[in-house]
Amino acid sequence: REFVLFDGKSLDDWQEVDAGGSGTVELMEDGQMRLGTGESITGVIYKKADKLPLTNYEITLEAMRVDGSDFFCGLTFPVGGLKTCATLVLGGWGGSVTGISSIDGADASENSTGHYRKWENNKWHRVRLRVTPENISVWANDERIIDADIKGKKVHVRPGPIEEYVPLSLTTYQTTAAIRNVKVTPVTEKK
Repeated sequence: REFVLFDGKSLDDWQEVDAGGSGTVELMEDGQMRLGTGESITGVIYKKADKLPLTNYEITLEAMRVDGSDFFCGLTFPVGGLKTCATLVLGGWGGSVTGISSIDGADASENSTGHYRKWENNKWHRVRLRVTPENISVWANDERIIDADIKGKKVHVRPGPIEEYVPLSLTTYQTTAAIRNVKVTPVTEKK
């Protein structure tokens, strides 16, 4: 069964977190969530994460960098538990680093998931993240961009302000972003 996390009508299920110098988060008339530019991280935590699957699920959403040159989609998500989380970073470290933070102590700019990718501003990007006990995979605009084997590896968020945003959140860094159509769907792991 699919769970709609953000339907474009209300931000009631999301809590704004100020990590110090955060921008504001607004619901726009056209049904998008707008995360405004701050001095550091701007973001919201999903309040009902404890009611969602912690593994064997997919999160889908659409994200767009409106202004700025850093990550426009930091999707922090549970990996088997509410305290065991990681962050999908789209467009970090100056605008192009894409990957998962962190695996075995290495963040997205340092581990095997990290790569450089041009993310065009003012263009919607379709994102799909799949989490199973053994793998984290990500698709952007229907192209598989991350396929990470996590069996036997330590998965965790990067130390620092992002720790305030577990277990499930949407964040940006010094960047304005728009988010819409956020959903979670349980999946059956294929052997």
